[in-house]
Amino acid sequence: MYFPAPASYTGEEVLELQGHGGTVVMQMLLKRCVELGARLAEPGEFTRRAFLNDKLDLAQAEGVADLIEAATEAAARCARRSLSGEFSRLVDGLVQQTIDLRMLIESSLDFPEEDIEAVDAKEAEQRLARLRENLENALAGARQGSILRCGLQVVLAGQPNVGKSSLMNLLAGEELAIVTPIPGTTRDSLRQTIQIEGVPINIIDTAGLRDPGDEVERLGVARSWLEIGRADALLLVIDDAQGIGPADREVMTRAPRDLPRLIVHNKIDLSGKAPRAGSHRGETTVFLSAKTGAGVDALRAELLRLAGWQSGVEESFMARERHLEALRATAGYLAAAGERMAQSELFAEELRLAQRELSSISGEFTADDLLGEIFSRFCIGK
Repeated sequence: MYFPAPASYTGEEVLELQGHGGTVVMQMLLKRCVELGARLAEPGEFTRRAFLNDKLDLAQAEGVADLIEAATEAAARCARRSLSGEFSRLVDGLVQQTIDLRMLIESSLDFPEEDIEAVDAKEAEQRLARLRENLENALAGARQGSILRCGLQVVLAGQPNVGKSSLMNLLAGEELAIVTPIPGTTRDSLRQTIQIEGVPINIIDTAGLRDPGDEVERLGVARSWLEIGRADALLLVIDDAQGIGPADREVMTRAPRDLPRLIVHNKIDLSGKAPRAGSHRGETTVFLSAKTGAGVDALRAELLRLAGWQSGVEESFMARERHLEALRATAGYLAAAGERMAQSELFAEELRLAQRELSSISGEFTADDLLGEIFSRFCIGK
């Protein structure tokens, strides 16, 4: 199939060969093409060519990779919105608002201060307020998309035999971890991705945190602490009948100070307490039974809260960390602009910096080394 320029995906002349048969036949066809002078595409090369030929902006190009890598239906829909250009159009609208405000301010710099009418200052203040409000809405949608893209890394930790593996099996809906009354049954970290309202949650079950009895268990405990150190959230599981002991307090003290944590009181089917969730002295607790499933819905809700998920945000876009950094930086510049409205030159400069950050999202102002980093992570040939 022949796609003439500029109507192809890359904007260049493209010839697509479709072969019938298994992978061996396709490999023979590919080998022959290379023998005749073709070469294998580099990672992301087709999408990079589309970007360089103005068929896609950078945010849309990243949407291609995000759609391929989407782990949930919600993430796929979110990536599709970015690929279709919705996120780019939203950012372009913010850029245009910034440009219009800059025009209003910078045109006034050509005249003496006494010639600037008061109505202009009021209009500039109103425009800036609308711009900041629209930016905050865009940032909220981007945060949601970032959660869908990356998910949440949650580590189950605690003493042996408190029910960590049983809780993981309950959340996963299948028997992934071996459960026995023998302390130290779990020797290595087990991982499973679950979905809660379309949000991927990566659950990591770790070995019980105690003084190891042998070398294998020692390595398992060391790996548990390694997982805790790089987690997004910590679920400290305790036996409700025993309560929080000195060893549990040591875990909370030793864990990173800024690591969000949730204390799970398990085995309420034995202690006789009712399932519930709440906060006390800055500690969020959930009372549940991994055996009966009572209280698991409250745990799922708390996991979404830890992830930062907000069900009320309707429009979300598959945002990457660089998008969030650019939007946060823009918000900072606009806040500074609001404080310097009386100084027109400084006000205009803050707006210029805000526009530069917004334009970097679509790739209008993007360094070549960043482009290389972005496209090098694509699938081969995409």
